[in-house]
Amino acid sequence: MITRTGRRSLLIGGGAMASALAAPALRAQPSRNVRIGVLSDMSGPYSANTGQGSVVGAKLAAEDFMRARPGLRVEVIQADFQNKPDVGLSMARDWLDRQGVDAILDVPVSSVALAIGGLVAEKDKVALFTGPATAALTGANCGPNHVHWTYDTWSLAAGTGRALVADGADTWFFITADYAFGHALEGDTAGFVKEAGGRVLGTARTPFPGTTDFSSFLVQAQASRAKVIGLANAGTDTVNCVKQAAEFGVARRGTRLAGLLFQIADVHSLGLQAAQGLALTEAFYWDMNEGTRAFSSRFAPQMGGQKPGMIHAGGYSAVMHYLKARDALGDNASGRAAVGWMKANGTEDPLFGRGTVRADGRKVHDMYLFRVKTPEESKGPWDYYATTRTIPADQAFRPMQGAGCAMVPS
Repeated sequence: MITRTGRRSLLIGGGAMASALAAPALRAQPSRNVRIGVLSDMSGPYSANTGQGSVVGAKLAAEDFMRARPGLRVEVIQADFQNKPDVGLSMARDWLDRQGVDAILDVPVSSVALAIGGLVAEKDKVALFTGPATAALTGANCGPNHVHWTYDTWSLAAGTGRALVADGADTWFFITADYAFGHALEGDTAGFVKEAGGRVLGTARTPFPGTTDFSSFLVQAQASRAKVIGLANAGTDTVNCVKQAAEFGVARRGTRLAGLLFQIADVHSLGLQAAQGLALTEAFYWDMNEGTRAFSSRFAPQMGGQKPGMIHAGGYSAVMHYLKARDALGDNASGRAAVGWMKANGTEDPLFGRGTVRADGRKVHDMYLFRVKTPEESKGPWDYYATTRTIPADQAFRPMQGAGCAMVPS
């Protein structure tokens, strides 16, 4: 039950970010109460990149929206599903059946998200997937009641995979988390490597969760003589891989590491001395512009000084657009109607600018290829990224046609 995992209810109110509501909603009878559940990893390997930061992102969106639309009362609750599919699905079902939750946010494990996508369609509620990576959520497992925000395996693979092969790193070995996310990230990246004329020399599958010692897998990767070791994992798994690779002297032997889902909290955990030079793809950086810096200045004090990552920012953006839909449609709006409104109306917020939600549920915006700075380049804490390339929205995500989504005309 949720109460045994430390769920706490947060009634949100407070300051505003006026630009977040620049796109006017089509006002109907306002929905008086909206309840959003943040289902996340609060203490495990993904917690720094999702977890409490996703709660804070949702909270800030609710604060801004309620300041601008005083008739709307938004409540945010949270739960730690411990990265266990059975626990996550049970919590989600309880929220929808008994706790009055209208929308579920985050869900940073792809297998859990795939199951919840079916559940919200069954219950006619909404899922705002900001944490999971698998592109299947807008492919064969697309649905009328969920949207996929922030990033996916295809966008990560397109950014980092293409860039490294173009730079001559054309032979790869993958260390892959052995579940839906890892398989999807490996598969999408391998596709881009092969398309660009590269080769995949091997793969090592690592149990998830529970693997902390990656030394035997790194030995396999080195024995393959691949130019790149692609890390198709995330969070502390990636951090541990990079640390242990440094101990093995992988980089000194000329092998490159590719953190295929590597985020700013991971860089902070490693430190610039170990992370410098890594290429990575993200949807957001806290120091990109005035809007991202303003959000980060509100976020960091609630997170012990930590700057937001792309999933935290995605939580703000997704909740803001969902609340616009609820405000426009009123109390009796179904989950399917809310998602339909989100697709029919463009997105706009100070973190991602203008964007769209496609018919397959994919939120589309620019992505960015970053290089981690050297210690000498960094001007201070959290000044970690140099922008290498902006990937335009129309190139950053997989085309709808041919991806297997039944909602997209063939």
